[in-house]
Amino acid sequence: MTVSEAKQWNRRELIGGIALLAAAIGVPAAVVSLSALSPDDAPTDRQRAIITAASQHVIPRTATPGAADVGVGDFVILALAHGLDGTRAPSGAAGMPQVARFQRPDGSLRFLDWLEDALDARGRSDWLARTPAEQSAALARLDAEAFAQGADKHPWRAIKALILTGYYTSQAGGSRELRYVLDPGRYDGDVPLAPHTPAFSSDWSAVDFG
Repeated sequence: MTVSEAKQWNRRELIGGIALLAAAIGVPAAVVSLSALSPDDAPTDRQRAIITAASQHVIPRTATPGAADVGVGDFVILALAHGLDGTRAPSGAAGMPQVARFQRPDGSLRFLDWLEDALDARGRSDWLARTPAEQSAALARLDAEAFAQGADKHPWRAIKALILTGYYTSQAGGSRELRYVLDPGRYDGDVPLAPHTPAFSSDWSAVDFG
């Protein structure tokens, strides 16, 4: 390994560690610089705006902040760049020509390029230029396709899972949308539950982010 290669490897390792740390402790991903991403992973300004808006549609602002409010879009960008949840593995796009054209030479998928094209196609124009209701409708169509029977390899599933992971490991998602108990070792044998009782963010056996 050359000195140049070693420096590049250490830099990537550091950036990856920062991204994972942000996810683990709930720091909004917007505080992590995207400028250090390789050209192949760096989003365009438009792609960054699309994943930010899509995140907010998935988890909109209610009594608690929405996904975009806590920087989930940038978390997804970093997660994809570093292959979180296997997103840098070969995509298995056989039989999906609309997906295959966004594959890298190693078989992994350029998710942000794909998402930009998919939403524009379903919005029948520039998705970002549509009204919020039209954006939501286009995203709903994409979501229905992704979770239809036999669509296990659909790229939107991976993106949506990262949106949920980013949100529910943020401070707002982990302690306001969910309930956080500081002492994970305490045992309660009888916990009263109401119809809208939120899950515990500290009970990893009961929380499914994907």
